[in-house]
Amino acid sequence: MAAFTAADVKKLREKTGAGMMDAKKALEDANGDIEAAVDALRAKGLATAQKKSSRTAAEGLVGVAVEGTKGVAVEVNSETDFVAKNDKFQDFVRKTTEVALGVDGDDVEALKGASYPDGGTVGDKLTDNVATIGENQQVRRMKTVSVDNGVVVPYMHNAVSPNLGKIGVLVALESEADADTLEALGKQLAMHIAAAFPQALNAEGLDPELIERERAIAKEKAAESGKPENVQEKMVEGAIGKFAKENALLSQLFVMDNKTPIGDVVAKAGKDAGKPIVLKDYVRFQLGEGIEKEESDFAAEVAAAVKG
Repeated sequence: MAAFTAADVKKLREKTGAGMMDAKKALEDANGDIEAAVDALRAKGLATAQKKSSRTAAEGLVGVAVEGTKGVAVEVNSETDFVAKNDKFQDFVRKTTEVALGVDGDDVEALKGASYPDGGTVGDKLTDNVATIGENQQVRRMKTVSVDNGVVVPYMHNAVSPNLGKIGVLVALESEADADTLEALGKQLAMHIAAAFPQALNAEGLDPELIERERAIAKEKAAESGKPENVQEKMVEGAIGKFAKENALLSQLFVMDNKTPIGDVVAKAGKDAGKPIVLKDYVRFQLGEGIEKEESDFAAEVAAAVKG
């Protein structure tokens, strides 16, 4: 009996762009493990590099908020886009994001336990929303950035309303340069981050597991080349270096000219302003990244319970 379904084949094709038979064979070889099948297809050159797809796997909204030199991004998930367009849901995401500014760290449970402006806690309001709207909702994650001196610039790509949308970005710039200069630079960098999807601020910050996964794929490709072992080693290191350069923000090429590394863009802005500028941190939250959408009858169960 097959360890996968037609839906798994479809999902793998969507993730990789591979053909039907290639996807099916990869799943057979991987005993139904979709991520292993993705890696196998990439090693054979039958799939593009798997960056977290723009085809998001959950609905809801991302909210961003800034107060002084601190900013926060929060993702709240719902089951359908219909709920994400609901005024009550949008009000909840907006107010929850504002509450998150006062929470230490990036602890979602602490956020859910924080006081909600309309009374009770964020968690209480979330429970009430689930019961009244009739659809599962979750405060999924939050991330805070701050600077000692400078600005935190928020940006929402294709906002559905102010500071709410599906791709939220925060850029933290440490500098004594004037605020207008920093805001303008921060906006440009935020637009780049929204489009280029960096995985970390610099190469050292890249997830070691991600690097090892890329290394394994590169080794398999190099082995298939049939070249001498010492040449294969250089091929692998070259592939890892290229991956790090393309996925670390400071070494990515600025999308506005496709030739200048972001680190150089920031350095030049500091030189022009007469004050050093440091890109200290950033946040990029894309709705549903890393989540696989599952068919769920949760909404029907809640609705039935409410009707009693």
